Amino acid sequence: MRTIEERLQEHKQNRSVIQAPSELENRLRHALEQVPAKTKHKPRAMVWGAAMAAAFLLIVGTYQYPAFAYLGGKLLSKIELSSLSFSEVADQGYGQTVNKSKTLDDGTVIMIEGVIADDNALLMYYTIDAPGGSVLKNEYDLRFNVGDLHSFLKNSRMKEGYGNHSPDATHFEGVYKFEPVSPFARKLTVTFSEWISDKERASYPISFNYEANKAMNSIIKEKLTASVAVDRGKVVYDSITASPTSTVIKGHYEMSNGEYPRFMGNTRLYVNGTELKAWGGESNISGDTKGFILEYDVLPTDKVESMSLVLDNFDGYQKVDQPISLASPSDRSILIGNEKLWIRSVTKTTSGYDIVIARKQFTILDNDTIAVQAGGTVVPAASISQARPWDLKNGNIMWEQTFSFKTDVKPESLLLGGYHYIKTYNQTLTIPIQSSK
Repeated sequence: MRTIEERLQEHKQNRSVIQAPSELENRLRHALEQVPAKTKHKPRAMVWGAAMAAAFLLIVGTYQYPAFAYLGGKLLSKIELSSLSFSEVADQGYGQTVNKSKTLDDGTVIMIEGVIADDNALLMYYTIDAPGGSVLKNEYDLRFNVGDLHSFLKNSRMKEGYGNHSPDATHFEGVYKFEPVSPFARKLTVTFSEWISDKERASYPISFNYEANKAMNSIIKEKLTASVAVDRGKVVYDSITASPTSTVIKGHYEMSNGEYPRFMGNTRLYVNGTELKAWGGESNISGDTKGFILEYDVLPTDKVESMSLVLDNFDGYQKVDQPISLASPSDRSILIGNEKLWIRSVTKTTSGYDIVIARKQFTILDNDTIAVQAGGTVVPAASISQARPWDLKNGNIMWEQTFSFKTDVKPESLLLGGYHYIKTYNQTLTIPIQSSK
């Protein structure tokens, strides 16, 4: 099997490179100024889950402009990329040197040393030096904030950051990770800011030229057409992108109830038998498409011979058809489907009856379907309390809630309808890897 580097070289020879004309930016910017602005919000929430894919063809893809500095050099992990100085990273053939600085009124110097960019992210390496060799504040992280990275036609959200002080605390080296920038950007602007009083904020924008052919690095990018059936829906995998900064799988969920899964579960990614460290992910829960992004470490090698996903667990739903007797409530557990519940008490109140139900932390009852049978009548829950801990004093903590029902007749049985839980799948899927011809 040919290495990615060999296929990349063939790809370079057989595919023409398209570069944006020099006047394109000004022409597009002028045209966009004539279009009314629209605002679209896409709320995102962090998720730590995943699933698995069926099969895909792994081939080399690149942006339509020069971006060939990466493969053939040393592959650095995310930890290495964030812990090394930019000069050390540049020695491995990564990124564009910037060396653009701003000196603040108190003599503090902020320097943008360089950037690495690809289809998954842009890493910006920077330093901060205290004036006159003085000591930086230990709480430096609280002094400056960094906003979005501004580029042509796009603002890239800052996602995370890392950094370390020098032993004498006079120097700070850090890395900020942003969403990918526009491939046609020629200038980037990042703004450091700080509160100088309770009501006044100072901003320090730093702009620098961006050279995609130096900053960008080659990637593996391929569409996927795989889906996996899960309880009440399926997981659809749309693409995989492997780059010098991370390996990203994108997809979406299609749930039969139209909702977002309660639990994202856990999926492990293996390349050549080696598990890649998972760095979490995020989701877009707005609109009709319930999308997700799963992020892993960089590929451990440029010779990809095997790839597989292991789905440990994911959102599960257990339907409960049989009524649950309320004749003898106690602190003893009741096995219902795959999970245990506790009917702790049934108590008469001035407005009806309260039932206390306990469960594991990640066993979530379907509140919309909870009811009781009382004297031949089905009575839905009138109110449901917030969950509160119940310590079993044996190292286990359950969570209990009080469900109130307006009925003068003592309930005989509980109707649950169903519940969500973290379901164990433990399925391994091997992804065939084929050479490009």
